[in-house]
Amino acid sequence: MLVCQEQIKRTPYHHFTNILSPLTNSLNPITNLLWSSDFYPVSLKIQICHRSTEMNYVSGGGWILRRLCTAAEVPAKNPSLYRMLSPPDMIGGSVWKTLDQYIMQGKAIRKPVLERCVEQLQKYGRFKHALEIIEWVQMRQVNFSWSNYALQLNLVSKTNGVDAAEIFFNDLPPPAKNKYTYGALLNCYCKELMKDKALSHFDKLDELGYATCLSFSNMMSLFMRLGEPQKVPNLVADMKRRSIPLSAFTYHVWMNSCASLNDLDGVERVYEEMKTKDKDKICWGTYSNLAAIYIKVKDFEKAEMMLKKLEKLVKPKQRDAYHCLLGLYAGTGNLEQVHKVWNSLKSVSPVTNISYLVMLSTLRRLSDTEGLTKCFKEWEASCVSYDSRLVKVCVRAYLRQNMLEEAELVFEGARRRSKGPWFRIREIFVVYFLEKRQLDAAVKHLEVALSEVKGDEWRPSPELLGAFLKYYEGETDVDGVDELSKILKANNFDNSWIQTCITASKSFPEIDKRLKEDSQDYQAQEN
Repeated sequence: MLVCQEQIKRTPYHHFTNILSPLTNSLNPITNLLWSSDFYPVSLKIQICHRSTEMNYVSGGGWILRRLCTAAEVPAKNPSLYRMLSPPDMIGGSVWKTLDQYIMQGKAIRKPVLERCVEQLQKYGRFKHALEIIEWVQMRQVNFSWSNYALQLNLVSKTNGVDAAEIFFNDLPPPAKNKYTYGALLNCYCKELMKDKALSHFDKLDELGYATCLSFSNMMSLFMRLGEPQKVPNLVADMKRRSIPLSAFTYHVWMNSCASLNDLDGVERVYEEMKTKDKDKICWGTYSNLAAIYIKVKDFEKAEMMLKKLEKLVKPKQRDAYHCLLGLYAGTGNLEQVHKVWNSLKSVSPVTNISYLVMLSTLRRLSDTEGLTKCFKEWEASCVSYDSRLVKVCVRAYLRQNMLEEAELVFEGARRRSKGPWFRIREIFVVYFLEKRQLDAAVKHLEVALSEVKGDEWRPSPELLGAFLKYYEGETDVDGVDELSKILKANNFDNSWIQTCITASKSFPEIDKRLKEDSQDYQAQEN
C-alpha cells in the first residue's frame, strides 16, 4: 500500500490509524499494540509518513518497519527496475501494474532510478511507457517538481500528438507554466515544423522573460529543417546582443547554416570564434560536425584532420563517439581507419549489439563483404541477445552484391537462433526477387511475411509496392495486380491501403485503371 502526503492531509484525525494499519501488520505484537494505541503521537506518525514520501522514493512500508524494529532487512538481489519495465517483462504489459507490484513486495523505488528508466525508454523510442512512468510518479505525488511537467508535456506530444500537448499545457496550474514547460511546448512545435505556432509561442515566451539558449537553438533547428538557413545568423546576433551565452549545439547549428549557404569560409570563422571565445565548449561533437561538413563537399583531407582531433577527445565509455567515427571514416572511404577505430572500441568497452549494428552498416556502405562476414560471425558467436536488425543489414549487403546463397544462409541461421518475426527481412528478399524477375519467389516471401504479422505491426513499404508495380509494368502483366490484391485482402488489408496502391501507380495507366476498378469492387463488398 502507498501512503502519500495529500492523502494524510485530507484524512480525519480518528481515521489516521486505519490508513497506516496495512503498513504495520508485520510488526511484532508489542510494537503493533503501541502503534495502534496513543503511545505514538499522531504527529510522529504523520512525520514518519511524510518522511517516506519526501525522500524521493516510494515504498510499501519498509521504511516504517525499519524505524520501529531493531534489525534492518537486507534487500534481496533483484532484476533491475528498467528491465522489469521493458516489454515483454512488464506485468500484464502495464507500467502501472509492474510498479505497483514492485511496491507491494515491500521494495523501495527512488525517484532518480525512475528518471533513469524514463531516459532509457525514450532513448529506445518507448515514449508511451516513459509517459506512464511519469504519470505514475505524478499520481503518487513522489516529489513531483514543476520542471517534471516539461518532461511530461514532451512525452504527451510524442505519444498523443501536439494537440494533446497543447491541452496539457493549457490545463497546467499557473506555477507550472514556467520557463521549462514553455520551452517544452516550443520544442514540440519545432519538432513538428509548425512554423507559425513556433514563432507566436517564441514571442510569448520572450515577453515573459523565458528566452534561453535552448529556445533560440530550437528556433535555429526549425529554420534549418525548413530550408531557411539564412535566418540562423540573425538569431545568433540576437543572442549576442542580449548576452545569452552560446552553447556547443548553437555553434554547431550556426556552422551548418553557413555550410548550407555554401559559405565554407563562414564555417571556419565560426570555428575560429569558438576556439577564441568559447574554447571550453569544444567537444568531440564539434569535430564530428566539421568533418561531416567537409565530407559533404568532398574535402576528405580536412575531414580526416578533424577526425584526428576528434579521436584525441574520445573517452573509453563514449560509444556514441566511436560510432560517429566509424560512420565518418566510411564517408571518407577510409576502410583502414574504420577497422582501427573498431579495434579501439573493442579494446576499451564492452561491445553491444548497437556497436555491431553500426559496424556492419559501415562495412556495408564500403562494400567490404569479407569484413562484414567476419564481423557478423564474431557477433553471432558472442551475442547474448539475438538482434534481427543485424541480420537485416547482412542480408541487404549480400543481396546488393548478388550473393543470394550467402544471404539465404544467414537468414536460415537466424531463424534457427530466433523466433523472429522476420517480415522486414522477407521484404528485402521480395524486392530482390522482383528486380531479378522471379515473381514466384517474391510472392512466396510476401505471403510468409504477411502470415507472421500480428495486428498493424507491419505494412509493406512503398519500396516493395513500387517493385511490384515496376515488375507488372515491365511484364505488361496487368492481371498480376489482381493476384497481389487478393493476397493483400486475404491478409486483412483495408481499402485505404488499396488507395495507397492507386496513388503510387499513377505512372502506370493500365495498372492505375485496374486498381481503381478493384478498389470500387472492394468498397461495394464492404457496403
